[in-house]
Amino acid sequence: MRLLHTSDWHLGRAFHRVSMLDAQAAFIGHLVDTVRERGVDAVVVSGDVYDRAVPPLAAVELYDDALHRLADLGVPTVMISGNHDSARRLGVGAGLIDRAGIHLRTEPNRCGDPVVLADDHGEVAFYGLPYLEPALVKDMFGVAKAGHEHVLAAAMERVRADLAERPAGTRSVVLAHAFVTGGAPSDSERDITVGGVAAVPSGVFDGVDYVALGHLHGSQVISERVRYSGSPLPYSFSEADHRKSMWLIDLDADGAVSAERIDCPVPRPLARVRGDLDDLLADPDLAGHEESWVEATLTDAVRPDDPMARLTDRFPHTLSLLFEPRRTETRPDASYAERLKGRDDHEIAEDFVTHVRGAGPDDDERVVLRAAFDAVRTDFFRNGTREVAR
Repeated sequence: MRLLHTSDWHLGRAFHRVSMLDAQAAFIGHLVDTVRERGVDAVVVSGDVYDRAVPPLAAVELYDDALHRLADLGVPTVMISGNHDSARRLGVGAGLIDRAGIHLRTEPNRCGDPVVLADDHGEVAFYGLPYLEPALVKDMFGVAKAGHEHVLAAAMERVRADLAERPAGTRSVVLAHAFVTGGAPSDSERDITVGGVAAVPSGVFDGVDYVALGHLHGSQVISERVRYSGSPLPYSFSEADHRKSMWLIDLDADGAVSAERIDCPVPRPLARVRGDLDDLLADPDLAGHEESWVEATLTDAVRPDDPMARLTDRFPHTLSLLFEPRRTETRPDASYAERLKGRDDHEIAEDFVTHVRGAGPDDDERVVLRAAFDAVRTDFFRNGTREVAR
């Protein structure tokens, strides 16, 4: 049986305020084309279909379009909810949608209730484990400790118990949305440490033929049978080195796995550049990034004038600007707090300007700072503490 494993669509999410809706629509078209052209027998979507619990209307319309197009192909789709999704909202109408071959698994208590599909070699049982928030499901699974490993282990006990009752030779696929030990996170995943240690060992999933993971945005191989598809699009600059893709998985008659990565279309490459502003503007080696989405980290000792405007003259798609001034004699290694000790208000204000800009105030700026402090002090003594606090 040939499976297409994807996850973390995050429909409705922007990239540094740039709408990704058109790129997400292009991905859905690519997904449908891949299903049609590569003879896919089933699609598995391992959570975070939406970016938030109440998605914008345009994201819901895109999701609806995706379901209709997949249903029209007659290829079954198994989908679970992730930690960004509202399981209740995503699962509305699941019983009706099921009849169209779109199988939503958003209820934790259905972990042991598989979608069973068949090919020439027999049946394949697909078990959907939606994101399991430990504090909310520990009683349902009868575990004493609210931890991700404990609730996932309990869910997998239900999977293995059901699988043991099925005919010998039944192959099995588990969809799960979790942080599995050995996976590398990026900046764009929402933290799931509430309720206990986030990471779970891959051994929790022992006993099944393939584990289709979601949550981490980089495509990763935890083991031959345990893989993350990653997100189909980048959602943070920490993903600049990611190759965005889906897994095309073939399960043979004995459950052996062979895998192929299918690249996804991305609207622009990502680039992270670092250095003094003048150097970034002149460096010929950066010419290849001029049409990329750019995150620039400026290391100038003194913050330059109009840095974003100057950067966008060369890199028109600069989306993120960071400042990490290099150390100079006026920027010692002592912490900011240490450098404030023993200073009066005027000195602290001047030091703050130096801290954030890389150079202290000039004479005119000192006059402005002193006038501001004098005005505050005068107001304090005129109106009293309560008036100033208000």
